[in-house]
Amino acid sequence: MGTATDKAISVAVLALCLATGAQAKSHPSKIGQGGAPGGRVTQSGKTVRRTRIADDSLARAEAAIDKKDFPAAEQALQQAVQTDPQNYRAWYDLGFVYNITGRQQEAMDAYRKSVAAKPDVFESNLNLGLILAQAGDASAEKYLRAATALKPTSNANENIAHAWLALGQLLRKSDPKRALEAYAKVSQLLPNDPGPHLSAALIADGAKDFATAEKEYQAAARLDPKSVEAAAGLANVYMETQRMEEAEQALRRYLAIAEQAAPAEGGRAVQTASAHVQLGRVLLELHRRAEAITEFEEALKLAPGDPKAPGQLAWLYLQDKQYDKAEAQFRWLLEKSPKDAEMHHGLGSALLQQRKFPEAQQEFIQAVQLKGDLSEAYADLASAASENKNYALTLKALDARVKFVPENPYTLFLRATALDHLGDKVNASNSYRDFLAASNGKYPDQEWQARHRLIAIDPKKK
Repeated sequence: MGTATDKAISVAVLALCLATGAQAKSHPSKIGQGGAPGGRVTQSGKTVRRTRIADDSLARAEAAIDKKDFPAAEQALQQAVQTDPQNYRAWYDLGFVYNITGRQQEAMDAYRKSVAAKPDVFESNLNLGLILAQAGDASAEKYLRAATALKPTSNANENIAHAWLALGQLLRKSDPKRALEAYAKVSQLLPNDPGPHLSAALIADGAKDFATAEKEYQAAARLDPKSVEAAAGLANVYMETQRMEEAEQALRRYLAIAEQAAPAEGGRAVQTASAHVQLGRVLLELHRRAEAITEFEEALKLAPGDPKAPGQLAWLYLQDKQYDKAEAQFRWLLEKSPKDAEMHHGLGSALLQQRKFPEAQQEFIQAVQLKGDLSEAYADLASAASENKNYALTLKALDARVKFVPENPYTLFLRATALDHLGDKVNASNSYRDFLAASNGKYPDQEWQARHRLIAIDPKKK
């Protein structure tokens, strides 16, 4: 049986700005902070002519970018940077073209040259930082942090938040504390966006800082009451901190949101099924077995191929004395995993309770053959063998069991009756006496039988 702390619901990792092809949101032609297009005041006629040629090439390139004619744009930009190697905007545009056409190393080199030509441009620092982060280059932090201190050409809050978000994503594993600080900056800049709260919650959750995770998930849920990620995260936090009543409510909220958001098919069906499994486990912790069975049954309907629900359900049916259903579930599980000793034991137990003793005996034999230290399976094998009047096997199973755990009143009585049937009066008498000493009035029917058999066979009485 799984524990309530098993993470059955996945909180989606946000698709942040480090995906392939990510760019600053400004159009290439909009970057910069005034002045000549190339970023400097010209000094001589020769420089004026060179700059004019470069600017003409740049204008053609940006017109081509507008039309998504990237080959033409690249050709014009190559002319621009050859004519004017310090034209930061041409290098930026060239980086844009390289990145969007999947040439990350060339894009990285172009953005570096753009930043070198004019270090105080937000967009080129951001895009260089993004592409370095994507490549796993540690210097990405330098450029992303520089971007957070610069002024974007447009959409200031959104673009600076973009830089902080990228920085948080970059630092989430190497420096979780500073990543949380970065996400806090994003939340200040975009106070109505639940995304940074979810990102912060995931970091805190991973670090087992459940107080911070709970606060951030709750903030995300307030901003987006239909967020399945926030509901899942809160449910996980409550389960991790053993707050089962709150976990139940959070799981029910998650299921209500998830079932309204989209049809339960594909990956969503698996996630919804997992939530039902988890809710079932929480209800078991709250000692509400009938409700738990309903949740596991619902999970099984949604994801028939997922072994978590059938496995849990099989044992629950056994505990709930629904032995025919338990048998069916264990048989299904054994079709998937024929060498699972626990499942053979479970099937044997369901068969034993239905008085299918020969079948039960065979299942218990398979269980102990597959897992030689399955002590309770030996006790059940002894019981089935006794019902089948195979008293030699009863004793053999009991002798195997006692190597792992001590005798108890039940096994002592089985041993006594097996010895009695085999005609071993001395050892049967000793085992009946051992049983009576251990039972202490808890097994009145067996105690009555033991006393009467002692009268009949105890050699000390004769």
